[in-house]
Amino acid sequence: MSQSTQLSNDPLMQPFQLKHLTLKNRLMSTAHEPAYSEDGMPKDRYRLYHVEKAKGGMALTMTAGSAIVSRDSPPAFGNLHAYSDEIVPWMRRLTDDCHEHGAAVMIQLTHLGRRTGWNKGDWLPVLSASPVREAAHRSFPKEIEDWDIERIVRDYADAAARMQEAGLDGIEFEAYGHLMDAFWSPATNQRDDDYGGCLENRLRFTRRVLDAVRASVGRDFIIGMRMVADEDWSKGLSRQEGVEIAHRLVQSGQIDFLNIIRGHIDSDASLTNVIPIQGMAASPHLDFAGEVRAATQFPVFHAARIADVATARHAIAEGKLDMVGMTRAHIADPHIVSKILDGRESQIRPCVGATYCLDRIYEGGGALCIHNAATGREATIPHIIARTTGPKRRAVVVGAGPAGLEAARVLAERGHDVTVLEASGQAGGQILLAVRNPRRRELIGIVDWRLAELERLSVPIHYNVFAETTDVLAFNPDLIVIATGGIAQNPPLEAGDDLVTSSWDIIAGAIKPEGPVLLYDDNGAHTGMTAAELIAATGAELEIVTPERMFAPEIGGMNHVPYARAFAKPDVRVTINTRLVSVRRDGNGLVATLGSDYADTRMERRVAQVVVEHGTLPMADLYLDLKPNSRNLGAVHYDALLSQQSPLPVRNPDGVYDVIRIGDAIASRNIHAGIYDAVRYGLLL
Repeated sequence: MSQSTQLSNDPLMQPFQLKHLTLKNRLMSTAHEPAYSEDGMPKDRYRLYHVEKAKGGMALTMTAGSAIVSRDSPPAFGNLHAYSDEIVPWMRRLTDDCHEHGAAVMIQLTHLGRRTGWNKGDWLPVLSASPVREAAHRSFPKEIEDWDIERIVRDYADAAARMQEAGLDGIEFEAYGHLMDAFWSPATNQRDDDYGGCLENRLRFTRRVLDAVRASVGRDFIIGMRMVADEDWSKGLSRQEGVEIAHRLVQSGQIDFLNIIRGHIDSDASLTNVIPIQGMAASPHLDFAGEVRAATQFPVFHAARIADVATARHAIAEGKLDMVGMTRAHIADPHIVSKILDGRESQIRPCVGATYCLDRIYEGGGALCIHNAATGREATIPHIIARTTGPKRRAVVVGAGPAGLEAARVLAERGHDVTVLEASGQAGGQILLAVRNPRRRELIGIVDWRLAELERLSVPIHYNVFAETTDVLAFNPDLIVIATGGIAQNPPLEAGDDLVTSSWDIIAGAIKPEGPVLLYDDNGAHTGMTAAELIAATGAELEIVTPERMFAPEIGGMNHVPYARAFAKPDVRVTINTRLVSVRRDGNGLVATLGSDYADTRMERRVAQVVVEHGTLPMADLYLDLKPNSRNLGAVHYDALLSQQSPLPVRNPDGVYDVIRIGDAIASRNIHAGIYDAVRYGLLL
């Protein structure tokens, strides 16, 4: 069968007619807030992020998650300010640029209700249907009053008109966890007036908004509803009532599509059930969304960890959805459609479910993919690496962890002659440790994708070479990239350095947990928590001790959840604000002395094992050996790097090669940092 025949039969590549709008295929990015806005506006960084997905062939990109319609909906996630006329030209430019590539553009509008904080934005009081606090954002909302309802309804209509003026193809309203559905849910609506009680009353605010918006934008403008149709909560909106709401919205004739959500999001734990992370079920709500489509006979969109093309194709082929949201998947690779069309489906960079993207958003940073450093940096880093127009270099990359593999990939894409040396018999570096936790095994996709790319690019990897200077120089390189990573190090102790066990040894299985275990983690990232989770899984008594205000502060709220679940058992104890001072042997056991930064006190714990996590120490010997004979003497001109100029100064004219370090070979950081190092250096060398 020819490729054109295959594509003509591919359910994902079939157009979808939504009212007057023809969507060229069935793939979309659902609304999310990447926190790239500036002053509440979708300026260049925001625009280029969406344009890249349009370039990649996506049919529909849904902006904002969500754009706020009122000033008393303080921006919790860098939200766009849909209440301001200033947004119109910015949205018009974004829309026009996406349209040039054949992608439709819509925006999600909302009033966040209680899902925000009063001490953000203009410090106006947070409100909701009833004064029911949301755990995640901790604000105590006031009960919405009649004058609030009147002005917010007007605000919705005005915001919709701005988007129509900007040339967008449509809008959708957010109704899960925000103000609109706060009226729907028994968990959040305790009113006894015309907006509470029976279902029709609880829908009154929504109907007023829809009526006002239709009066503002007319019948032809596309309007959808991203709605919770089952809160999966004993005190919340039932499946029966949720589907009935969907029926009533369809019958109103005021909307053109449904975007279905299942679950509630008032806490980190419940949020991960709506938006699952690695180790959780893939596409858990797809069948439910299909049931709503069957019940309503109406266009249905849906996204919830649909990370692979096969599942998306199944969703369309089986009639479960009309449009498939592959949102995190497009953060990992915005060119999914173009790769399908080019017969390069196997080259799609996989979403590995790490949810580094969303955790950064919820912690107040911009969305970044754990292993695609170009996402959100489209102004400076291309998603498609162009071949160099300068001289070809002979490069040796030492280390086949994520940073080294990425450096080799980028340099090879640019046309350089690249060789990789790896000390062990397997590529992956610290990722091989991370995937010892069964829940995180998808991270191996970071390695597997790069190995496949290096094979395509004919880059050799020499395994079991613990490289010394002579090994490297035997390849006559003029560029050496040191990606040797780091080794586990102990925290500073007054005594007992030789009595503690590394978290790496526990994870690798080199040392078995012996309870009771005290695990001391002053790094606060995944490694210590992975060791703790594996210890807890054995049933050993465990105390996690940290000097921080909370355990694992380097892990975001969504990734915090599975660790917290693993530690929510009687034989696991978490102790904060406490430092490990020393360890001594006492008979067959150990005594750990603990102290505090807040008081001059000491306490002791008698345990069988003390496990420590204090990040890594760079493996720098090879770099230090190579540095004196290099042209740049290891130096990097940071101003040049950041302005995208050649970053390696000539400090030793007699040198015959340049040498740089990346990733943990410089300092203990994370996967994204190492990959970012590799890309931004690789593009300039």
